[in-house]
Amino acid sequence: MLMMLAEYLEQYYSAFNAFGYQTLRAIMGALTALLISFVIGPVMIRRLNRYQIGQNVRDDGPETHFIKAGTPTMGGALILVSVTVSTILWSDLGNRFVWVVLFVTLAFGLIGFVDDYKKLVLKNSRGISARAKLVSQTAAAAIAAGWLYSQAQQPAVELTLFVPFFKDVMVPLGAFYLLTTIFMIVGFSNAVNLTDGLDGLAIMPTVMVGAALGIFAYATGNVNYASYLSIPYVIGAGEILIFCAALGGAGLGFLWFNTYPAQVFMGDVGALALGAALAVVAVVVRQELVLAIMGGVFVMETVSVILQVISFKLTGKRIFRMAPIHHHYELKGWAEPKVIVRFWIITVILVLVGLATLKLR
Repeated sequence: MLMMLAEYLEQYYSAFNAFGYQTLRAIMGALTALLISFVIGPVMIRRLNRYQIGQNVRDDGPETHFIKAGTPTMGGALILVSVTVSTILWSDLGNRFVWVVLFVTLAFGLIGFVDDYKKLVLKNSRGISARAKLVSQTAAAAIAAGWLYSQAQQPAVELTLFVPFFKDVMVPLGAFYLLTTIFMIVGFSNAVNLTDGLDGLAIMPTVMVGAALGIFAYATGNVNYASYLSIPYVIGAGEILIFCAALGGAGLGFLWFNTYPAQVFMGDVGALALGAALAVVAVVVRQELVLAIMGGVFVMETVSVILQVISFKLTGKRIFRMAPIHHHYELKGWAEPKVIVRFWIITVILVLVGLATLKLR
């Protein structure tokens, strides 16, 4: 929106042409999202407290979590508002990828909102049934996948799976692109949701992975950088940098209130949306496998739950003291901040490994 205004004003004052640069608009997008979070955050927390929309705590969880009962949740709505407003203000609204990324983020946010609303406001402990939630997520992901598939301007690039660290290893997906995209979006959405169990545990890795994907987006959308780095060149993908920057700014703003001890939790409305957002960005920039590397903490949390369920059903025994795995370490005696920071450190390492794939090919 502001980009169009800047283009109009450029005829009167040439300095406005600076807003044509994606890097500047990314910085402004991050700062705008951060500012919105700081302004709206306290108001939202007060409202959630007033209406007693508080966190329910599992009886079988770590005892240290009992004091968190009643902490305001559904704070992920703050992230969605900040990201959406900032992206609309600073991105090129004519770009073919901006709207599909926003659609996925808001659609999954809506699914999470309905689930949270049923649990916390209507006091329905089940929320949305697991089947209904999965069907809704799959439908939203399928719409996005179908649109991306039908609008591909470079099918040989946009519908191909690229293998990191190997310059010439790529797998043409064809119609299987639809399945892989749906799997990525739905799977990563739920992976982030599983990770969101400690104060700040999910949001900081999301910020770091989102920032790294923004770098990939910028390079992928620039024909010169893409050629130099031997990564796929996708026309228009660079504009997703602004969304990633807004996601980073909004995430940091939310972390201000979510850091230990948390004043607010993001709830499904935030966790489902953030996971889906990371996945659809990775799909756009053709880095699904790199996302699996950089988001290794999310993958690890999901795998721990899968292994726990399989082990218990087959043998009647649990592999971990409690799943997801961050609870396992809590029950081993690790303090909550120690678990959180160590998982952040792991994410830093994995993000650096992911960024290394830009050159190590």
